[in-house]
Amino acid sequence: MTELNFAQSLRASLEANVTNDELVHSISKLSAQERENLLRRLPSMAQAERDEATEDFHKGALISTPIGSLKNATISLLYRKRVLWLVLLVFGNLFSGAGIAAFEDIIAANIVLVFFLPLLVDSGGNAGSQSATLMVRALATGDVVMSDWLRLLGREVAVALGLGLTMSIAVAGLGMLRGGPDVAFVVATSMLIIVLVGSLIGMSLPFLLSRMRLDPATASGPLITSIADAAGVLVYFGIAAYVLEL
Repeated sequence: MTELNFAQSLRASLEANVTNDELVHSISKLSAQERENLLRRLPSMAQAERDEATEDFHKGALISTPIGSLKNATISLLYRKRVLWLVLLVFGNLFSGAGIAAFEDIIAANIVLVFFLPLLVDSGGNAGSQSATLMVRALATGDVVMSDWLRLLGREVAVALGLGLTMSIAVAGLGMLRGGPDVAFVVATSMLIIVLVGSLIGMSLPFLLSRMRLDPATASGPLITSIADAAGVLVYFGIAAYVLEL
């Protein structure tokens, strides 16, 4: 193996979690000159890794392009890099407001529902962000590919149902104390479905972006949270309207 080929495969080897012995064995195949050249290249390789990781973090926070040194960045630069997606998400969050407005009557008749709204929609966003983070990393390392989506979807449904059931049990008692059995049922059922929906959105959106030839790293953080929030509002008040108006 030449020094160039080894350098090109070093990253893939590390991502595949090779053992130290395997890595040492690969290095031992290089000549003394190739090892010396490799050592000189390691700092630049490490910097490239740091730059790529920084770019992924920025995309996950919906910052349009990397800003370079944060310490030396100007106010105008930070503003320009952050404003576009934040403004877009403002309009995206209007769907949550529209969902609440559509259920004004049920909210007015059962004001206790407002108490549980942040708890429920945030849970969906948190579950979605977890799923998206795992999937974005797996896609980036090649651990999963587009053809794995259906199999992973089934597994995510099982995991999300388990998480949602656990969280619904945790909030059912609080619902009973605050609003009685009907509210407890609404809160517990909503938690189960919202966590399921949020998890599936978080798992599927990176695949969708990859299919559209966009960077899946965008599918984390604020974007997932905004989508899951809107879905959570509709699920929660939809269930409440059905149960409490019976």
